[in-house]
Amino acid sequence: MMSDVTILSKMHVASIDVDAQCCFSDICPEELPVPEGHMVVEELNAQAALAGYRIASKDAHPPEAIWVATPENPMLTPILGENVDVRWVRHAMPGTRGFELLPDLPKVTAYDFFIWKGIEPDLHPYGICYHDFAEKLSTGVIEFLVSKQIHTVIVGGLATDYCVKVSVLQLCRAGFNVLVNLAACRGIDAASTQAALDLMQAQGAQLFASAAAIARQYPMLA
Repeated sequence: MMSDVTILSKMHVASIDVDAQCCFSDICPEELPVPEGHMVVEELNAQAALAGYRIASKDAHPPEAIWVATPENPMLTPILGENVDVRWVRHAMPGTRGFELLPDLPKVTAYDFFIWKGIEPDLHPYGICYHDFAEKLSTGVIEFLVSKQIHTVIVGGLATDYCVKVSVLQLCRAGFNVLVNLAACRGIDAASTQAALDLMQAQGAQLFASAAAIARQYPMLA
């Protein structure tokens, strides 16, 4: 971990938008709306202004994934599998509104690196760094960060207690200086969100109230 790293320039910093998709907002209430999920956009754009690179991820799920909830096996029911854990309602299917990034975020092609995760019917990864739970099959983002000599990442997105949490923990284990922008995150459940924040902080991530707070701590980025 590099929590005491000295940031010399924006070109050593990347901003990461984790799964900031319509399916995790009230835009798509039939999918997995996160309370106030649509409100992360302004802060995601603000944190991107502090970085030399901008990265994002999307869930990209097939409609007949093995983890899809049914009346007999409702959401959050455990399911056995090497790369699945619980059932979820259908969400983030390519070609649907839920798959799209939230309004006022950049186009996919405007990002410097983009990750699609969970496209296989028997995979439901949460973190942005690996396609599998065993963390053997890389998405390439760690390699991209290393190739660009990035040592600090600013993370926001949806949801705090799932994909943001796992992504942050993966990045911490990979040795990056991880700054979590709380204003750019929203969680599903208050208790699990607080537990996620406690865990992220315990593993070396720094928590900030907003992009402005990050800029005050690291004025060379402003």
